[in-house]
Amino acid sequence: MTVLAAFRRNYLLDALTSAELVRLSPELELMEMPVGFTAYHADTPQPFAYFPIDALISLQCVMTDGGCGEIAMVGQEGMVGISIFMGGDSTPGRAVVKSGGCGYRLKAPVLQREFARAGSMMRWLLRYTQALLTQMSQTAVCNRHHSIDEQLCRCLLLSLDSMQVSEFSMTHELMANILGVRREGITESAGRLQKAGLIRYSRGRISIIDRPGLRRRTCECYSVIQTEYERLLPGRPTVPRRLASPEVPPEASTLGGLNPPAHSDQRAALTFSDVSTRLS
Repeated sequence: MTVLAAFRRNYLLDALTSAELVRLSPELELMEMPVGFTAYHADTPQPFAYFPIDALISLQCVMTDGGCGEIAMVGQEGMVGISIFMGGDSTPGRAVVKSGGCGYRLKAPVLQREFARAGSMMRWLLRYTQALLTQMSQTAVCNRHHSIDEQLCRCLLLSLDSMQVSEFSMTHELMANILGVRREGITESAGRLQKAGLIRYSRGRISIIDRPGLRRRTCECYSVIQTEYERLLPGRPTVPRRLASPEVPPEASTLGGLNPPAHSDQRAALTFSDVSTRLS
């Protein structure tokens, strides 16, 4: 397995205190998340929580006729499995990887025990849940009131923010399923964006050429979502950063509570190093 932990991070894990990371390190399992991997199915108990590093996961509602639509996406800023600590155990939707990468998984009982300690993990998870609910509600409004071009721009911009890359894999068919529209509509919309010089699309690979241009073409929903994430999860990294040396003692970090984890590289390196060593 290629260990990308030395170059990527998960914001929520990075935000934890040293004591929390020492407890969780033996339980965190680094894993590959290929496109199509289903983190959980509808109405099924969730045995694991997932913390993406450079994968992008789509939270979807599934209809009885097989159709589906995306209600939110989760990348390195968050986690999948909020029903585990919210007490619901399962949800009527599913979570599917739409851009492959890797991440960590944590057994549900371990997450529940840590959440019950009422430490910084509980506070950060609740803040993240509020931000996620904002994304879900704004996505529902966007899908009802805005054009396919605007929806696609929002989807692309949120994907960039969640993965911190300028190029990723996503087919027209997948994008159509995510937005709940016909494939032809996505093909036409992507063609317009490419003709305008905003993106380049070839063989399922999307390259973002003009991010400011995408922002001008999207609706207000993107700004609403981003403002809420920035308010609730301050200090999120905006570009990939190498982590500090893994030889960091637990006491090296003093960050706790709800302070922004903008300078918590040492604490993240401790956890990622511990897990990577176990899997090597």
